[in-house]
Amino acid sequence: MPADPKPTGATASGAGTSGAGAPGSGYHPGAQGSFQSGDAPRRLAQAALKDLPWEIGVAKPDPAVVVDGVTRTFGGLTAVSVDHLEIQRGGITGLIGPNGAGKTTLFNLLTGFDQPDTGTWSFDGKSLGKLSPHQVARLGVVRTFQLTKALSRLSVLQNMLLGAQDQRGEGFFRALVPGIWRGEEKANTEKAMDLLRRFKLDAKKDDFAGTLSGGQRKLLEMARALMSDPQVVMLDEPMAGVNPALTQSLLGHVKDLREQGMTVIFVEHDMDVVRDISDWVVVMAAGRIIAEGPPESISQNRAVVDAYLGAHHDAPLTVEEEDKVLAQAEREIAREENAEGEILSSEKDEPRRTER
Repeated sequence: MPADPKPTGATASGAGTSGAGAPGSGYHPGAQGSFQSGDAPRRLAQAALKDLPWEIGVAKPDPAVVVDGVTRTFGGLTAVSVDHLEIQRGGITGLIGPNGAGKTTLFNLLTGFDQPDTGTWSFDGKSLGKLSPHQVARLGVVRTFQLTKALSRLSVLQNMLLGAQDQRGEGFFRALVPGIWRGEEKANTEKAMDLLRRFKLDAKKDDFAGTLSGGQRKLLEMARALMSDPQVVMLDEPMAGVNPALTQSLLGHVKDLREQGMTVIFVEHDMDVVRDISDWVVVMAAGRIIAEGPPESISQNRAVVDAYLGAHHDAPLTVEEEDKVLAQAEREIAREENAEGEILSSEKDEPRRTER
C-alpha cells in the first residue's frame, strides 16, 4: 500500500539532482575528512532529504546502501519482501514496524548473517551478496545486535581490541615476532581507550565484559563497532532494555555518529526516540515496506497507523459495516442455540434408549 502523498507544492529530487548530496557533487559525508569545521551534518542530511516525495522506494540524492528485490522466506512465511530501498549517505534512517515486521531479518540479510532467496543489495556500488559478515564489515558496514554479543570472559579492553581490523599479529608466524605487531597493538590500544573514555567505560577497561550492566554492554558494542572505522553503522534496537539514565547517553552517541560523517540505520520502537534523532524513517509491516518519509510524515500515514493499531481503530463503523457485524453475531448466536438444542434433545432420548 503506497504511502500518503506529500502535500501539494512539494518537489521531488531524483537521483540525478544536482547540489549537496547529489552524485558527482563531491559531497560524501561517509568519507573520512569530508566534513570541515563549521559543517552541520544533520542540516546537510535533512537538506538532502527535505524535497523528496513521501513514496516507497524513492531515489535518494546520494545513497550509501541500495536494496533491490530482496526476499526471504521461512517455509511458507515471507519474512522480507523489499522491492527497492535506498539509504541516504550521512543521515540517520530509522527502521520501524510492529513485532515480526522483518526488521531484524533485513539487518541480517544486509550484513551477511543470512542469505536471501532473491534480490541484490550493495554498498557504495559494491555488491554485498554472498559475502560473510566479516567481509561486509571490512567493506565498512558494521552492526550491533538487539541481544549484545560481548565476550563475557574477556575484559572490556580485550573486547575492544577484537574490533580492530587487519592486525599484523593475527597470523600464526607473525605473532611469534613481536617487532612486527607491537607498534600496531599500542596504537590500537590507545584508540580503544579513547573510545572507552568517550563512552564513559574507561574505568571498566579491566573488568570482565560479563559484569557490565545491559546498558553498558550496549555502549561497549557500539564502541567496539567503531574500532573498525565504519562508514555505515546498523543498530538493532540500541535502546532496548536500557535504563533511562543511559538512554540519553546512547542517544547522544548515535547523533555523534552522524556528526562524524557516518551513515546510521537503526531499529527502534520508541517513536519519541525516532522523532528525536531520525532524518528519514522507513516503515515495515509483514516483511514489506509500507511507507517512507521524514519523521513528521509517519504519524500522518494511514497505512502506518493501521499497521500498528489496526484499521478502524479510531473510525466509527458505517451503517453497512454495522449490519454485517450484527448479521454475523446473529448467525453465531443461532449456531450456538442449535448446538445446545441438539445436546438437550440427545440427553432426553438417552433415558428412553436405556429403558428399552
